[in-house]
Amino acid sequence: MSNGKLLSGLLIGAAIGSALGILFAPEKGSETRKKISKKSSDLADSLKKKFNDLVDGIAEKIDEVKDEADELVEKGKEKAYNVKSELKSFS
Repeated sequence: MSNGKLLSGLLIGAAIGSALGILFAPEKGSETRKKISKKSSDLADSLKKKFNDLVDGIAEKIDEVKDEADELVEKGKEKAYNVKSELKSFS
């Protein structure tokens, strides 16, 4: 199981547990609604942060791959130039 799935499962489980705990607590309805709203907001903020971290990580990986590809292209150009030079020297 990937870390992302595990983390999302834990977050969802925590949210469900919190909601059930609030719903079964002996408080006024207005207080319960405030608590649910606060917990929902906290969960949404947490999920947004995790998503942004994931997107940032993917963007960094893409940049690394682009840099490696550029290096390989340069090495290929150098080798092609060297081969071309060697072939000219045989003429």
